Order: sequence, then structure tokens, then C-alpha cells
Amino acid sequence: MLDIAADLLEALGAGRRLAVATVTTVDGSAPRALGTSMAVDDQGRVLGSISGGCVEGAVYQAAEGVLETGVPALAEFGFTDGDAFEAGLSCGGRIEVFVHEITTGGGRVELDPRVLRELEATRDGRPAGIAIVVAGRAAGTVIAATASPSDIERDGLDRAAAQRILHELTARVSSGVSGTLDVDCNGDALRVLFVVAATAPRMIIFGAVDFSAALADASSLLGYHVTVCDARPLFATPQRFPSADEVVVAWPSEYLRQTHTDSRTVICVLTHDEKFDVPLLREALRLPVAFVGAMASRSTHERRIRALESAGVSAEQLARLHSPIGLDLGGSTPQETAVSILAEVIAARTGAGGASLRSQTGPIHRTAAIRAAGS
Repeated sequence: MLDIAADLLEALGAGRRLAVATVTTVDGSAPRALGTSMAVDDQGRVLGSISGGCVEGAVYQAAEGVLETGVPALAEFGFTDGDAFEAGLSCGGRIEVFVHEITTGGGRVELDPRVLRELEATRDGRPAGIAIVVAGRAAGTVIAATASPSDIERDGLDRAAAQRILHELTARVSSGVSGTLDVDCNGDALRVLFVVAATAPRMIIFGAVDFSAALADASSLLGYHVTVCDARPLFATPQRFPSADEVVVAWPSEYLRQTHTDSRTVICVLTHDEKFDVPLLREALRLPVAFVGAMASRSTHERRIRALESAGVSAEQLARLHSPIGLDLGGSTPQETAVSILAEVIAARTGAGGASLRSQTGPIHRTAAIRAAGS
């Protein structure tokens, strides 16, 4: 629900009834992630997508049934279905989808105002989270991260189950990771889907150059909160970087020392100037961020490594440095270089090798754990 929050709020604000279908399980080469949603309103309008086209027709029919009856439904679609191309995933994966009705107009399943506030928070770019009971007697119950155990008990859950759900939901909002959990409720096994929306991860680009503009454009498309930082006010202007969320004029290492970073932050150094690069990278490699990369020729990279070693950067820290930055795609323009850099950022995050899918075997959509095991 959170991934289509803005559309849901618009429809609910217009007094529409909606059946929301949410992906609760993903196996194999399924095209969309856990927690992805699609909705159908009582006028037949479709919001969002859950499979990139594979099963939308079948989900639409399930949503129509839920709007007619108000009874939640749990459906599975996969390659093993009788006709994989009509109601399955021709790519070979399997998804499970939970469909339930929501409304704010006094209908059969009126949405808790707290859940509406979670949708509003997501729309506005703030952290948010909901829990959806997808199996068990309380199936269809939607719980907001701001609810209290007594609020949930009114939905038919016992206090222990309510506390367990809220504790898990709070932890998942903090981590930004959606998932499912089985929860016992007076002997009834509930399966609960936790859907969370974290704030956008940061992409901090140092150096107000043409490559930085292209990287800012591409990073914005991938959902990053983009900052461009340079010490030169003549070059670091919002007009030169219209897709950046902020353009900062500051000494790079000083800015990095005082700004907020976390385990999802990506730092890309494109300055080509040792007086900036060495103190900046020394600072960056000390931080527990997701990725630190620097643009360089081979000779510049070797000279920079020697300078960082002299500045006291350890071998372990240097091993975290992606330099020269980017995967070898053969491109050279700023736009092609931006694709190369982001390809390496994604590969570093997922643990993928960056090889052509044509040369690989096994499922396309694999977890980092599966890749590490060599499957």
C-alpha cells in the first residue's frame, strides 16, 4: 500500500472504495518486490502494478470479487499454474497476493485514521510503516506503526499478539526492511505482512562537474536524495544541477564530517583534486556507509592510494574504496559514466558480480545470500 500511497489517498479522498492487492511472498524470478501493491477502485480504475503485466488481469478479477463481497482473498500466481501466460508468471517465479477492501466513507472496511497518516507520511517522504494480517481470523486488519496495543485489541487480537506486531513493526520502520512474521493469537496462527517506507537514501556527489550533473540526474531517477557539494561557489549552483535536492558550497571533508550519513548512503568523489580528495576520502572511508567511490585514471588512482596511505588510512579502509569508480561498460560520456557508476553501486549493494545475465544460470532475481553460496 505504501508504494502507491499518493494514488490511494487521492482515491480515498474522493470517497472511493478500493480493493488493494499486495505481494506477500516472492519466490524465484518474480518481477516485483515484497509489499508491492496494486489497487482497483469501485469505478474499475487500476492504481499501481504488482507484476509488470504478468498477472494483472487475474488480480483485477480477484479485486472485483473482494469489492463485491468485502471478504479478503489470498491468491497465488506462478509458473506452475494451468496457463502461465494467462494467470501466472511466464518468467518462472511465484508470487502470493493478498487482496482486501479499504475505504474511508463508512463502508464495510473503514480504514483506521492512523493508517491514513502512515500513507500521508509516505507520500511526503517521511518514514512510515503498516502491518497487514494476511492469514488467520483477523485477516484484512491493517495496523499503523503509531497504534497502541489497546487499539489493536479492538480488532480482535490479544494483547501479546498486539505487542509482538507493534514491536516488530517499529523495528522494521527503523531498518527500512519489509517482511512477514507468523504471530500466535490465542492459538490462531496469524501471518502478518510488514510494509515499511524509509526515507530516501542519500547520494552525496563531491565535485561540481559535468559528470556530477549526469550522475545527479540518474541518481534522482533511482530514488536517491541527491546532494552535490563543491567548495567553488562559481560552479556549485542549483541552476547547474536542477535534479539535485540540494547544492552545497562547502569544503568537502568539512561538509562530510558534519552532515548525516547512514548505512545506505552512497558517496561519489568526482573532484580530481588531491587537496579535496585525500582529506575527503580519509573521512569517507571511516564512515559506515554503503559505498565510497572515486573517479580517477589508473595513474591518479595509484598516486591517490599512496597519499591516503601516508595520511594514515588503513589497508582495510582502502579495500572499501571503489576506484576507479564504475563498472566496465565501455561508455565515456557523462551520461554513460553515470550509468556505469550506478551499476557498480547496485552491484555492491546486492553482492552481484555485474556479469551479463546471458552468461549466467539459475534465477535472475537472487538474494545476496544465494549469490554468496554460488547458486
